[in-house]
Amino acid sequence: MSEINRISIRSYTNKIESHAHSYHQLVLPLHGSIDIKVGDFSGLVNIGDCVIIKSGETHEFKAHQDARFIVVDSDKLPENIMKSPNEKIAINAPLLALIQFIETQLNHHINQTIESATYDFFYLLLAQQPLSNNRDKRLNKVLSYINQHLATNMTNTQLAQLAFLSITQFKKVFKENLGVTTQQYITQQRMDKAKTLLTHTDTPIAIIAEQVGYQSPSAFSRKFKAHFGNCPREFSQ
Repeated sequence: MSEINRISIRSYTNKIESHAHSYHQLVLPLHGSIDIKVGDFSGLVNIGDCVIIKSGETHEFKAHQDARFIVVDSDKLPENIMKSPNEKIAINAPLLALIQFIETQLNHHINQTIESATYDFFYLLLAQQPLSNNRDKRLNKVLSYINQHLATNMTNTQLAQLAFLSITQFKKVFKENLGVTTQQYITQQRMDKAKTLLTHTDTPIAIIAEQVGYQSPSAFSRKFKAHFGNCPREFSQ
């Protein structure tokens, strides 16, 4: 029997599904979040998180259809992951950067040699995840709120209140845990959602601009081109 070690990009529906499989699975959000129940965990898994589903574990899940996820199926997991007492863990900046590269590569070109090397690299980074230093739980509500309200204006004052922190404490905790400022994070999520909508839907650019917080299509186009190097219309083609 051949070894299972595959990485794919997937989307789900907002209808609750439930199943189990004979291999381990990791789910890492790229755009949006997933509501999942596995083992002792039940709740949202956001960008910067990884949910661990071990072989044979039944899990229930649902997600918005626009959300996208890196899903890793494998016969084996690193020892630190297998021994993790938590089904949801926070991933560090290098692994987060890698899954973002994986999305770009899989959308750009299918190459078995690159995919195999990428899986091996992913596995090595996964084995180095500092599980004892998980993300500050006070940010969970903040990240969920950001991902669900990308069309609205969000301030540090508002987000700090969700985390029950002062603005100064909030900025410090957010940067330490996510590696970027809140506004950098919000911009990243807005651009990623816009890219997903341009790639997978026929939604007009003006509507996409509104859905990611830009009332002016021209302002959105400038920001998108600065972020990705292509204007929205070129990207969608």
